[in-house]
Amino acid sequence: MLGNDIVDLDLAKTQSNWRRKNYLDKIFTDEEQLLIATAENTDVMVWLLWSMKESAYKIHNRKTGIRNFAPKSLKCIIHSNTYGEVNIDDDTYFTKSNIQTTFVHTIASPVYNHLEEIKISIFEAPNHIFDYKSTKPGCVSHHGKYLALVY
Repeated sequence: MLGNDIVDLDLAKTQSNWRRKNYLDKIFTDEEQLLIATAENTDVMVWLLWSMKESAYKIHNRKTGIRNFAPKSLKCIIHSNTYGEVNIDDDTYFTKSNIQTTFVHTIASPVYNHLEEIKISIFEAPNHIFDYKSTKPGCVSHHGKYLALVY
C-alpha cells in the first residue's frame, strides 16, 4: 500500500491561515509544534508535517477501513530533510518528502525499503495527464495546480 500527498504552497498561503489562534493545537502534537516554531521556514514545516500525516493516513484508512482523520493522533518524526515516519496507534508508516519552492510532496509506505521503489509522477496544470486513472496509480493526490500519482 502507498500513500501520497501534495500541497501547492501558493494556494496554501491563500486558503489556510495556520497562524490563527489554536489552529496548530488542533492538528499538531507539542513536539510537532516545537518543530514548526524552530524551523527556518515555518510555512514549509507546517505543510511538510501536514503532507506526512495525510500520506500516512491514506494507507492507514485503507488498511483499517476506519475513516477518522484525527491529525493529532498521527505523530510525525522527522529523521532528515527528506525522510521521516508517522505513528498511528501501533502502526508506523515511513515517509519520503520532496520540498520545492512551489510544493511539498510526501510519499508513505508501511515498509521503509519500499520508499526507494515508488515511482512518482507530478503534473502541473495545465499539463495534467487527462485520463490518469487508466494508469492505475497506487495513490492519487491533488491540490491547487498539482496532481501527484504514485505507483
